[in-house]
Amino acid sequence: MAAIAPIAQDHTGDPGEESLIILQSLMCVMREKNLLTRADVEELCRKVDRRARGESQIPLPCCSEAAHGASGLMRRLASYMGQRYGGKHARL
Repeated sequence: MAAIAPIAQDHTGDPGEESLIILQSLMCVMREKNLLTRADVEELCRKVDRRARGESQIPLPCCSEAAHGASGLMRRLASYMGQRYGGKHARL
């Protein structure tokens, strides 16, 4: 079996930004293929909001500023995906 060569790493970018781009792209692909519904995205938004506010049993393990930033990013991503892919909202 041939060994897999390691991926060359470019250390010019922030690894957090790179991860965020990958995760956002993955969520969009999943939504596009209907593996992730609009209701799922809305529920994820609510969970991130609760965790950022410390109202969850499992709060986000980072500083409060970063947690609120994550919450804002999630809302913007949900808004974008809602406009781009449409779908039904969650029933409350």
